Amino acid sequence: MPTSNASTTDTKATAATGGVQSLERAFDLLERMADAGGEVGLSELSATSGLPLPTIHRLMRTLVACGYVRQQTNRRYSLGPRLIRLGESASRLLGTWARPYLARLVEETGETANMALLDGDEIVYVAQVPSKHSMRMFTEVGRRVLPHSTGVGKALLAHTPAEEVRALLARTGMPAATEKTLTTPDAFLDALEEVRRAGYAVDDNEQEIGVRCLAVSVPNSPTAAAISISGPAGRVTEAATDRIVPILQQVAAELSVALANTNGS
Repeated sequence: MPTSNASTTDTKATAATGGVQSLERAFDLLERMADAGGEVGLSELSATSGLPLPTIHRLMRTLVACGYVRQQTNRRYSLGPRLIRLGESASRLLGTWARPYLARLVEETGETANMALLDGDEIVYVAQVPSKHSMRMFTEVGRRVLPHSTGVGKALLAHTPAEEVRALLARTGMPAATEKTLTTPDAFLDALEEVRRAGYAVDDNEQEIGVRCLAVSVPNSPTAAAISISGPAGRVTEAATDRIVPILQQVAAELSVALANTNGS
């Protein structure tokens, strides 16, 4: 039977890594719930995971008892509030690991460097190293903004299916922070196509007049992450962009490797 084969494969993989199968399965279910938007039914989890319903029910019962999952009145399951504390702590650690790489960006570009994550429908800044210039950009760590007006938002959503992007924008709206903010889904999707073509994203006076931001995603990050530099438009010019983008891409690639090594250690 297919389920039996999957179970045998899981057992062999668990034995090879020295892991605990029930833990691996529980975390896999949590990740599948997150991928599905945070709420699923048992049959959906069974279909995507290949695990039998009794196994999933037993694991979910344990996760509910621990507060990591909640059972809704419609008998579907949603991610629980205890995960918030874990996520916040992990975000802070991710920012700590990123700081040396952001510091290198500041040294090599002269501009303020940031790291941001996609948290639900919002962008949250988790780390920053400020520029040494007297005129510099400052974004408070922990600040949340909507994706449509930021370079990091474009970088993070560039490879998200268009229908998912439209759904996100419908939930958040597209308020104008400046007269240059993109305020229609079609315009934003066109901008994402340009990000895919160019390999980097630009916020050109869209969040704040007089400020330009260049951003790239961190490849294969354990959670969707992007790094950026921001500075006065008079310094972050088109000519400066040609010099800065390769540095951003190189640092993002190195940060990706470092996070992968941390994840596996």
